[in-house]
Amino acid sequence: MAVLERLRPDHAPALLAFERENRAYFAASVPDRGDAFFAGFDTRLAELLASQAAGVDHFHVLSDGDGAVLGRVNLVDVAGGSAELGYRVAERAAGRGLATSAVGEVCALAFAEYGLTVLRARTTADNAGSRAVLARTGFVEAGAITLMGKPGLSFTRDLADAGRRG
Repeated sequence: MAVLERLRPDHAPALLAFERENRAYFAASVPDRGDAFFAGFDTRLAELLASQAAGVDHFHVLSDGDGAVLGRVNLVDVAGGSAELGYRVAERAAGRGLATSAVGEVCALAFAEYGLTVLRARTTADNAGSRAVLARTGFVEAGAITLMGKPGLSFTRDLADAGRRG
């Protein structure tokens, strides 16, 4: 059973392990965080938590019953009732519907708890899994973009139906 929680300081060890274990897997579809991310992880986590406390961003971890992080779902650049959605799921947990479930849960939280009305998301055109998660959670294609030097797509989601669709 996976549990979605807001990011807390005590998630640090499991979150760092998640990022290290999945670094190569994530780098295949999103830009690598680079060595500086791992070297300065504690400082970066403190910055994220401060940003979350200020209401600028909302960070979430998806954990298994033993506290291992299986994924992340983040809402960043919160302003004017909207935010950008980003998510990643561990390679060992991929293909089990966890991303769809977690994104749906965060959409509901975004509307009910954070007062957001619109979410935006982006993915490369060749990332069929990400496109499927977005479609299953009510996002609609908003246009073509270039992402990481590759063809990409932008998506939006009106959250007025967040409680009905998840």
